[in-house]
Amino acid sequence: MPRILLVEDEPGLVLTLTDRLTAEGYDVTPATDGEQGFRAGLEQVFDLMILDVMLPKKNGFDLVRDFRQKGIETPVLMLTARGQVVDKVVGLKLGADDYLTKPFDMMELTARLEVLLRRRNSQPQDGDGVFQFGSLYFNFKKGQIRKSGKPVELTAQEFRLLQYLVTHPGLVISRDELLKEVWGLDASLTTRTVDVHMSWLRQKLEENPKFPARILTVHGLGYRWEG
Repeated sequence: MPRILLVEDEPGLVLTLTDRLTAEGYDVTPATDGEQGFRAGLEQVFDLMILDVMLPKKNGFDLVRDFRQKGIETPVLMLTARGQVVDKVVGLKLGADDYLTKPFDMMELTARLEVLLRRRNSQPQDGDGVFQFGSLYFNFKKGQIRKSGKPVELTAQEFRLLQYLVTHPGLVISRDELLKEVWGLDASLTTRTVDVHMSWLRQKLEENPKFPARILTVHGLGYRWEG
């Protein structure tokens, strides 16, 4: 279920959007001011963000700029009651992916969200070994691992394990395969090495290690990276 951060200060619109998007199969987390939205965006992993421009405490332009500066590349749809072209240009230059002027048709909003989600899922990586998954940023060529813009320290073995998982997204990878490809060990060996390292990775990368959203266990088969 795709997760959406909705930062909007109009109570009626928050209720309407939450109800409609939930009915469309999204998991919506609302925030009613810019500072609350910024904290949520740093602390949790989202697939999409809907940011109003006119917000108390921190406006939508500042939000998208600060998210991008933190290395968070989650697709952003900006909402505004103003129709000036300059607002759209400013938002897009700061890092927004799309723009919708109020009042808008709900079908148009959901259609634009679907396009952003498809674009995100079809481009989870690039040819330079750079990956972005919500608040997680990996640059394997440069050895950079970040969560919410902050560096994450991994051991060499954790790094190789993470790289193998991420470069095989959506595939169930057995413990035997991981032992062979990552550790270079005989797959016939009985060892909990893989499970222990997976646990360490979850502690460092997952928002809630007890209920992982990225490093998933497929019982009886192995592990899968959920992009």
